[in-house]
Amino acid sequence: MALRNLPSVEKVLATQPVQALLQCYRHDWIASVVRGCIDEARSDIRNGHDAPSISEVAARVEERTHSLGEVHPRQVINATGVIIHTNLGRAPLSQEAMNAMMRVSLGYSSLELDLKEGRRGSRQAHLQPILRQLTGAEAALVVNNNASAVLLGLSAIANGKEVIVSRGEAVEIGGGFRIPDVLAQSGARLVEVGTTNRTYVSDYEAAINENTAAFLKVHASNFRVMGFTHSPQAGELVELGQKHGVPVLHDIGSGCLLDTRMYGLAYEPSPQDSIKAGAGLVFFSSDKLLGGPQGGVVVGTRELVDRLARHPLARAMRIDKMSLAALTATLLHYLKDEAPEKIPIWRMISASKDEIKERASRWQMTFGMGPEVVPASSTIGGGSLPGETLDSWAVAIPCAGLPNGAQGLARRLREQEPPVIARIDNEQVLLDPRTVLPEEEDMLITSVREVLS
Repeated sequence: MALRNLPSVEKVLATQPVQALLQCYRHDWIASVVRGCIDEARSDIRNGHDAPSISEVAARVEERTHSLGEVHPRQVINATGVIIHTNLGRAPLSQEAMNAMMRVSLGYSSLELDLKEGRRGSRQAHLQPILRQLTGAEAALVVNNNASAVLLGLSAIANGKEVIVSRGEAVEIGGGFRIPDVLAQSGARLVEVGTTNRTYVSDYEAAINENTAAFLKVHASNFRVMGFTHSPQAGELVELGQKHGVPVLHDIGSGCLLDTRMYGLAYEPSPQDSIKAGAGLVFFSSDKLLGGPQGGVVVGTRELVDRLARHPLARAMRIDKMSLAALTATLLHYLKDEAPEKIPIWRMISASKDEIKERASRWQMTFGMGPEVVPASSTIGGGSLPGETLDSWAVAIPCAGLPNGAQGLARRLREQEPPVIARIDNEQVLLDPRTVLPEEEDMLITSVREVLS
């Protein structure tokens, strides 16, 4: 009987809320949404729920349409204290990088045109001299992400041959990206040597044969093995490789061009150090500690980079014009020696505890009674510097007595415009100023006050 009470598609389309939607969206699409909502209601009834009224169905259609019609991903405020937050898009871009993306998006651009000669050029042409200068490499190539860079490198260098890798480095880096799987997709055969915790140069040497194409060294970018461990340095593998004509391919993960030890953090491998050690190819991301847009960078010897550039996969993996513009602008910050001031993640990393506490105290004063400023730890995140933290301060909002506790408050903050993403600790919601951009402060304060009122 309840199924008979469901409104027809035509009646729902005639309601005022749905008529308003039809002023903005195509009729056939809205009708499809209506049918989908009625089908869901029919399923709910069969599971024991009451039949919704026509106004309830219309409200469901309105909510579904607004959700589907919204441009994604949305801007959010990151108050978690995780600087390179993979779920939140990793590194925020500098103003110069955003301006560069805007300029090439508004019209045509010289993406593959040599303006001086008036003929076809290369989208890599402007980036290559900058990367050579910053890393000391002979040549460079940029693709759409680091996973692509590694796959391209292995496909071009080792297809049908063997690649020797330490068993402790045949790892899953993230998002299901596993080194053994990448090797298989490239057509190379994995030869694991050593043990999970200890591998020596002699292990590599014992595995060399006439079919060996490369040594692959992979930085443990998102985990740390402690205790009884040993792994050869890149320079040691280069020395062995030179004796046998085997290049070293080094995946360092995060493209860190600055010395992290200057900021009280552990050493993070840099492309310039790998090149100096003699690595044939070095792979790294441009959207982690480099602080740019998503991209994968390959630097190394001219002969090897040229082999990658000529490979058919290079076109399938090429970087788009907007990312290319943003990456160029980001790299120029390093050439101008202004990265710590202009690149947001480095501003966050270099911010002092006193600066963070001052911001947290200013927020707390606007929130009224209840929230407190407490010591906290910020993390680098994003597959960079695993286990490393920065001393920080946060505003802690106690949630005892609030509907659904800390989870409920965190959800209400995510429902704000823009959404505020916080973290929960000991049934308190923590807001860490380190990862909140200065221009976002007023929006965050407004959202928190609204939720707490």
